[in-house]
Amino acid sequence: MMIHELTAKVGKHRRRKRIGRGHGSGSGKTAGRGEKGAGSRAGFSGSVHVLSEGGQMPYFRRIPKRGFNNARFRKEFAIVNVQALEQRFDDGATVSPATLVEVGLIHDIDKPVKVLGQGSLGKKLSVTAKKFSTGAREKIEAAGGSCTEA
Repeated sequence: MMIHELTAKVGKHRRRKRIGRGHGSGSGKTAGRGEKGAGSRAGFSGSVHVLSEGGQMPYFRRIPKRGFNNARFRKEFAIVNVQALEQRFDDGATVSPATLVEVGLIHDIDKPVKVLGQGSLGKKLSVTAKKFSTGAREKIEAAGGSCTEA
């Protein structure tokens, strides 16, 4: 018999390893868990924290924490490009955060909307948003539309 003559079914099903069934089985006594430590104890699965380093001082506590971090105070905007407005809205439409949610360009109406100038705009749109980039404002007004900050 050659290796290419074996069917796909050979070796497909493997019997489970029966652990803790005595020395003769090859995995008796400690049942493959080793000698000591948390891994050898009952109820271990997931009880030790991922970032736990034993008795060693954890990495996050070892590094100094100095200075200012803006993460707590930053303002997050829902971003919309001019190109997306061109694709989703008809000529002469009024664009507001509510209409942006309806067409699926933004998901969270609570976030302030900022319009950016990527792409081109050939339609006259009346856009209401919290902020506009300089490029976006120029493109909207060049197409005959208006920008209202609210």
